[in-house]
This record gives sequence, structure tokens and C-alpha cells, in this order.
Amino acid sequence: MGIFKKYSNRMVWLSMSMFAAFLVGCSGSGSGSGTGATAAAVAPTVIATTPDTNVTNVPSNRKIVVTFSTPMNAATITTGTFTLSSGGIPVAGTVAYYNDRTALFSPDVNLTDSSVYTATITTGAKNVAGTALAANYVWHFTTGTTPDTTNPDVNLTNPLAGAINVPLNRTITATFNEVMDPANINATTFTLVTSLGGVPIAGTVSYLGTTASFNPTNDLNTSTEYNATITTGVKDLAGNTMLVNEAWTFTTGTIIAAGPDPVNLGTAINYAVLAKTAVSTVPNSVVTGHVGLSPAARGALTGWSETYDGTDTYATSAQVVAPFRLYASDLVGGTTSADLTTAVLNMQAAYTDAAGRTATSAATTNVGSGTLTSLTLAPGVYEWGSAVTIPTDLTFSGNATDVWILKVAGTLDMASNKAVILGGTALAKNIFWQVSGGVTIGGGTQFKGIILGQTAITMGNLSTIEGRLLAQSAVTLNATTVTQPAP
Repeated sequence: MGIFKKYSNRMVWLSMSMFAAFLVGCSGSGSGSGTGATAAAVAPTVIATTPDTNVTNVPSNRKIVVTFSTPMNAATITTGTFTLSSGGIPVAGTVAYYNDRTALFSPDVNLTDSSVYTATITTGAKNVAGTALAANYVWHFTTGTTPDTTNPDVNLTNPLAGAINVPLNRTITATFNEVMDPANINATTFTLVTSLGGVPIAGTVSYLGTTASFNPTNDLNTSTEYNATITTGVKDLAGNTMLVNEAWTFTTGTIIAAGPDPVNLGTAINYAVLAKTAVSTVPNSVVTGHVGLSPAARGALTGWSETYDGTDTYATSAQVVAPFRLYASDLVGGTTSADLTTAVLNMQAAYTDAAGRTATSAATTNVGSGTLTSLTLAPGVYEWGSAVTIPTDLTFSGNATDVWILKVAGTLDMASNKAVILGGTALAKNIFWQVSGGVTIGGGTQFKGIILGQTAITMGNLSTIEGRLLAQSAVTLNATTVTQPAP
């Protein structure tokens, strides 16, 4: 994908040091074996589509995008394995494959208005190890009557414009307000140069979800200002271009950060809790941060005893600390409607990004065989092919610029009355939990980090989290305290 930073010699040393950390914490449980064979045997899945399943009013002039859980064999992503039909009649088009995990179906002509379409990825699609999807992936959507003529825009960059002391070994990213056409995001449309002299920086450009990434070939120079630019050559799925170039500057510091690049949350970062189907609470929860729900409507906000403002823009609740609010897809204005749609897209893109990261080393694969007992984890990408349970306290030890990504292919369960502990100057905002199954945090447990759940997240009675709960289905709170981390 080209989205991940190559580690320096310092990172090689860090990977070696992880072995010692695991030996101290694992009590002989080890990190598992046979990881290559196991990975090859795991069937790839479809983890995101645009349009999403059962969406209505889809513009008829858009292309169709699919994102896979693992890199696929491009030769198996064809018009024979990625099909589109309406009323049983096939839609003519072309299929292309980008950035290891993204397939694009381009209809030869615009789709028909007000029509139901069926898209299918067949079991003929295989990953690079030759393993096929376990079953056909089929979803439906319905077109509307209005074509997409809205120009896309960049709504978040990392580093932010004007940022200082940026680590030397981080990828530069730009997150769009909608899904873009990956064919037009390349080294011509996304560039990085030094502010003084305009010296071009060599790097690899990629695109995934809603985020474009520029991964410099070498670490950036210390204490140097850089200019990043996204040009109007980029296009959305309907062929609309940005109206003006997006350009920003940032200045490096002297630090080489440990661990991977952070996961870009896009506008999902505006929420402490964000879900697609429901957000419920058993009073009294305390949420410091916005609560968002989309595409579900306000009726799926339960237990909040919310009060809606006079313009029907947002709701307040005694369980949401002022000035933060609750938003749902059927409210108007403010951080709702189109804004929520973008935030959910960015949330899904963040999940996709995290799911595509590669384990730092063999030492970070299947740690503790999925049972994390009294561990201290150094920065890195950790990966488990099945469920993960945390029966004891768990410690993350590192610096404020260090990052952890924990990929869990099954469920994640943490026992009651335990704690995630931050050692050194580690920050909760830099810990990302990407979980394909349900997440259950026990009662009274103090949790840390950003949870990116593909299904439901359930917080036990009197549990707490410093982080964010971002679920592609529902979030359930039980007298839970949720505090979004500082920027």
C-alpha cells in the first residue's frame, strides 16, 4: 500500500527490545507460531463498500468501490468477480484494482434513476496467498434522481497546517469529505517540497478509504519547514474535482517517533461516541465529547432523556457534559446530516486503514495466544487472528509521540475492575484498537484508547474510557464515563 513508514535502525532496535518486554510480561506464553501459514489460510473479506449496503438516493453518476481486508491478487479482481446488475440485467463496466485492497467498478454509462442495484464480489476473488472469499459478498443500493455535482474537499490534514515539532518519520495524510477515485491520487496530485528552495521530496503516494497518504522515502530533515499540496487533479467517484488546491505547511522537530503512523480518524475525531445503528445508555453515564449517530435517526438514541433545541439542530442531555451535544442523521444543520455522513465514512476509512497495517515483527503477532496477562506493550503494530481477552491490567509504555495499533480478528473482552495503564508519557489518543468482532469492556474497568469496532461496543457498569468509541453498528453504555482524549 505504501502507506506505512519504513523503520530506521532505531526501530530495528525497538523491535528487538519488544522480545524482552514480552518475556517479562507473558510468563512463558509466547507469541505463537506458524503465523505465515495461518495468515494464508484466513479467507479475505469485504470490509467496506461505497455505496454502503441498503443506501438509498445514490447518485447515478458514481463509481462503485470495494475495500478488502487483505491485499488481493489483482488478476482475480475482474468483471467476472466484481459485478453489478439491476433486475437481473448485468451492468456493463470496467474493473480496476488499486493500492493492494481497493477495487473500483466504473459503469460504462450512468446508472438508471430510482433503481435497485445488486453488487457482488464472488469467491473467484483471491488474496495474494491464493485464498478465496469464503462466500460471495452481495449488497444492494438504490439510486436517486439527482446526479453528484458537488466538488470534493480536504477536511483534515496530518500534520495540521502550521504544526511544529512534527516527528521526522511520519507519513503525511489528507482526509477528504467523501470517497475519491483512487486513479487520480498519485505523485503528481499529492506532493511535498521544502518551503525554502522548493526541493521535491521523494515518496510513495497511496489512497485508502477517504485518506490520501504521502510516505517519504527517507526521514525528513530536522527543524525544516515543508509544503504539502493536493492539486485539483484529484476527483471524486462522480468525476468532480476540487475547486482549488489544498496546500499547507508544517515544521519538523528532532524526534523519530516509535511505532507506526497514527490512524487518521478524519472528522470522526469530532466525536467521543460515533455509531451507525444505535447509541444507548443506562443512566447515569458521563460523556465528555459529542455523541453522533448515522444513518440511524434520533429514535435510536435511547436512555439519554435528551432535550432538542428549538431549531431541531441537536440535543442535549444531563449525561453529556456541556458544551457537547448529541447529533443524529435526521437533525438539521450543525454537526449533522452531511457532516455525520462524512464522519461515518472517515470512521470506516480509519478502520480500513488500521486493518491494513502489518505486524511490526513476529514478536507482535499472536502475543499470549490472544490472552494478554500482565503485559507491558512497547509501541508497534500487534495482530491476532482470533479473539483477544484481557484478564488483568495491561500497560502501554512509551513516549507522547509513540503509537500502538492492535488488530483483533475476533472479539475483544476485558475483565471487570481492571485497568489499561499508560507508562512513561504514552497517550491514549495514540492507542488504536481495530476489532472485527464485538467489544466488551467489563464493569468498573478503566480502559484507554480509540476503539474502531466493525460491530458493537459494550461498556460495562461503571466502566470508564479515555478515548473514543467508534462503532460500525451500536454502542452501549452502562453508567459509563467516556472522556475524549486531548488533541
